[in-house]
Amino acid sequence: MLFDLDGTLVDTVPFILACVRHTFEEYGTGPTDAEWTAGIGTPLGIQLGQFARRPEDVPALLERYRVYWNAHHDASTKTFPGARETVEALAAGGHPLAVVTAKTVHGAVRTLAHTRLLPFMGAVIGADSCARCKPHPDPVLLALERLGAAPGRAVLLGDSSHDLASARAAGVLALGAAWGVSTPESLRAAGAGRVLADIRELPGVVAEMVEDGMRAP
Repeated sequence: MLFDLDGTLVDTVPFILACVRHTFEEYGTGPTDAEWTAGIGTPLGIQLGQFARRPEDVPALLERYRVYWNAHHDASTKTFPGARETVEALAAGGHPLAVVTAKTVHGAVRTLAHTRLLPFMGAVIGADSCARCKPHPDPVLLALERLGAAPGRAVLLGDSSHDLASARAAGVLALGAAWGVSTPESLRAAGAGRVLADIRELPGVVAEMVEDGMRAP
């Protein structure tokens, strides 16, 4: 069982937007909340580059973002209701778990440790774990390799089109998380085999899929 992190396990989109506003507040121009939200799931440096006036401005913007993120992370980071209980139940059921995120591994581990999810994860794959990030299949395939799992026996839950595209390209069943940045309609259009309204639905869905030979529900 593979998870995206921001917008799927942890309710951090408002915090991400606060980081972005701070990053660009002295820059003169910057993205709207809607423009940034549309790109969530893209590695931070790449996304900042889309709104920087010059490529050479990106390192300073990245540093400003990270300073703010580090200072406010713990106070602004929490799991979605039912997320920890869901992860715990899946782990207790014998399902190997991993996170596949556009965060760096360092940032993802900090978030997982703060929310007490880290002990359940057999692998944490970040934007710096391989050469190509989501929507490419590489991060998903690396997570499966570290878990010793085959794509045909795996599921990924994510809230963005990047998550679903990465899963599908890797041959993994893709489930949409409708409590994140995307609407149910956009998740279905991106190829979600099923869209969940609440993360607490996940153990039942996984149980159905295992009984049905891992066919898409």
